Amino acid sequence: MCELLAMSANTPTDLCFSFTGLTRRGGETGPHKDGWGVAFYEGKGVRSFHDADASASSRIAEVVQTHPIKSEVAICHIRQANVGDICLANTHPFIRELWGRYWVFAHNGQLSNFRATEGFYEPVGSTDSEALFCDMLNHLRSHCRRDDPLETVVNYLVRLSRAYASEGVFNLLLSNGEWLFTYCSTKMASITRRAPFGPARLKDTDVTVDFESQTTPDDIVSVIVTEPLTTDEQWDIYQPGEWRLWHKGEVIRSGLSDAPPAHGVRHD
Repeated sequence: MCELLAMSANTPTDLCFSFTGLTRRGGETGPHKDGWGVAFYEGKGVRSFHDADASASSRIAEVVQTHPIKSEVAICHIRQANVGDICLANTHPFIRELWGRYWVFAHNGQLSNFRATEGFYEPVGSTDSEALFCDMLNHLRSHCRRDDPLETVVNYLVRLSRAYASEGVFNLLLSNGEWLFTYCSTKMASITRRAPFGPARLKDTDVTVDFESQTTPDDIVSVIVTEPLTTDEQWDIYQPGEWRLWHKGEVIRSGLSDAPPAHGVRHD
């Protein structure tokens, strides 16, 4: 399987601390050595970095760790390949345009019987994850409109997520730059840091940061991961089937799905 990392904040914030911890799991403290990627929203633009090499030894990852790129939404993924070759085209997160915005997607899991329906969006690589992303956007493009209320779009994303989860493991990070949608099929955790800030120590490498010296009292920064990254903080563990919609560091909508439907909504 792979590991996920996302950030939602109410002010442009760098991901250096969390990214440093996650990259150690890409070939050093963990087996996720088959490529990595990260995407940072800057306004409506996206600054992205991808590498097919292990993140623990990647010089590109080293640049991202030491260069404080500030963003309100960021999505990161380290890969342990199970479907598709180890190559740049198969590294998450994947990016597509819909309704005048870039959508960024990363997935942890595998859907054994998944078959994407044909549509406007097509995968470039050979992973089931990218095919799933294209399938999701094709359904959104067909069933929703750009001026639909956020609640309508989110409700449809929940329906799609439940259907995909019925076919295997489906842990999701998805954003259009305004909000971050997360869905947990098996494993996900989050932490929200706000005043009073304190120190934190990474689990996978000997790095400690004092957030009080790097923040203001008004800052709210949430980090969402597959596995907690620090040893001295209390992480909030998702339940299987739980989804959360994040905006500026806060959960603005959430829910717990019922048992997944026997038949996915891909065919309606």
